[in-house]
Amino acid sequence: MSYLVLARKYRPQTFQEVVGQEHVTKTLENAINSNRLAHAVLFSGPRGTGKTTVARILAKAMNCKNGPTSIPCNRCESCQEITSGHAVDVMEIDGASNNSVDKVRELRENVKYLPAHSPYKIYIIDEVHMLSSAAFNALLKTIEEPPPHILFIFATTEAHKIPITILSRCQRHDFRRIHCDSISKQAADICAKEGIRIDPESLRLISREASGSMRDALSLLDQVITCTEGNVHIDQVLSLLGIMDRKMIFEISDAVLKKEIRQVLALIEEAYVKGYDLKRFYFELLEHFRDLLVAKIAGRLQNLVDLPSHEVEQILSQAQGVSLTFLSQIADLLFEEEGNIRFASQPRIPFEMAMIKATRLEPALPIESLIERLDAIRTEIFQHPGKKVQNEEKKAGIDSLSVKDQPPEYGKDPDARVHVKSSSALDAKWKDMIRIIMEKSPSLAASLSKCRIVRETDSALEVEVNGTGYDLQAVLKKKHASLFSKACKAAFGKELEIIVVGKPPEPEGSLEKGNNINSIKQKAVQHPLVSDAVRIFGGKVVDVKLL
Repeated sequence: MSYLVLARKYRPQTFQEVVGQEHVTKTLENAINSNRLAHAVLFSGPRGTGKTTVARILAKAMNCKNGPTSIPCNRCESCQEITSGHAVDVMEIDGASNNSVDKVRELRENVKYLPAHSPYKIYIIDEVHMLSSAAFNALLKTIEEPPPHILFIFATTEAHKIPITILSRCQRHDFRRIHCDSISKQAADICAKEGIRIDPESLRLISREASGSMRDALSLLDQVITCTEGNVHIDQVLSLLGIMDRKMIFEISDAVLKKEIRQVLALIEEAYVKGYDLKRFYFELLEHFRDLLVAKIAGRLQNLVDLPSHEVEQILSQAQGVSLTFLSQIADLLFEEEGNIRFASQPRIPFEMAMIKATRLEPALPIESLIERLDAIRTEIFQHPGKKVQNEEKKAGIDSLSVKDQPPEYGKDPDARVHVKSSSALDAKWKDMIRIIMEKSPSLAASLSKCRIVRETDSALEVEVNGTGYDLQAVLKKKHASLFSKACKAAFGKELEIIVVGKPPEPEGSLEKGNNINSIKQKAVQHPLVSDAVRIFGGKVVDVKLL
């Protein structure tokens, strides 16, 4: 086949031509110039970022007629053979199809022989993580102490699958995803050399679709150029590659923030009619709100997102008019619904449901403001019991909480019986008595733990039972009299009669006052600020205490 695809035709031939991997190429250049290159090198990173390309350039740099040199001439016989892939002393091995221990044993036998006409015999093993465990073990000694004329170059996309014993014997270089702007610039240079006119927006779209892979970007560019005649326009790129216009992401996010549900549903309908992948549409929308959240927090997006510069400006502008809390609410909601979209056979329905929920979200108050207002409510309730809470909630359009008069304190009613509180010493003796009874009758001790001493006299203990009817019957049983007598003598130093007294009578009007207290608690729980606090912190109201 005479045609050569762009990814091969414009493959870098020197370290300086490699795009986006300066941290690797600069290190290798310095190592070659200072004669400190390791005998085993590992290149790891995502696909299409230049691992095999740099491996070939390194092989040329070591076997060049002028070498070892950081700038191979690409004109000598060795450089040309490596470029064409026919070099006798540079062997490229596919780790996936040569992963058996027998292949490695054959390699170990071959490394003993000197190169044919080059300074070094170089082995480039691509996708080295595909080797079997036995093959890796067979390589250990050879990699650690190879002959002086041998250089191993390994390349992999999954370095975590390589045994640590192999990793520790190699000098590792991690390749990064190539930035969108760098891919766009490289693609523009190639189009200029090919005489292809393409608008910058199309190049940015192709670059973003490549996800940091230069090879993927050039393959997409090759497809676009092949399917179009003359100039390439953005509409052609969108149609040929089935890519959704990025403008739609900004339009639907803007509609969500403005709560325009009709516009949101119309955009989803448009994407569905045009045949876009709704699952991918949703994930890009989720990523967009993540970018908005980052922009709001950091105030900038440099080195935080891989987007063209014009989209970065749009995101920063869109994030200015929205609160951080509201953006976080939407992002959390979209992330929670992500599983429903991913596994749905008809993703349009859960997509629309998620968008409806997002447009119906009410912006929550900042946590600091929420805490301040809750404190203000508590102060108003207890300092002005008969007054409506009128503060910032009124200005914010939130319904105020009205509080009725608090019930009078217990004991101020002249008809109520006044109890004598037990002293700490009396309570300690009572606990000792329960502990003694626990050894003989655990069930009786459990019932007594729900009682309290009302008063101690010379001959008796007046005890109030606060438990159930079962507890009352247990204390009154005659068979426990002797046990009580012994326990009292041990705890109090004398035998005492246990007299059970009833609970104090309820003050007049206590039912109505109790209802007032319950009403206060219910209104506090239903207050919008409390609801916001529960929703933000993901908690629940356990109890309401009146202080």
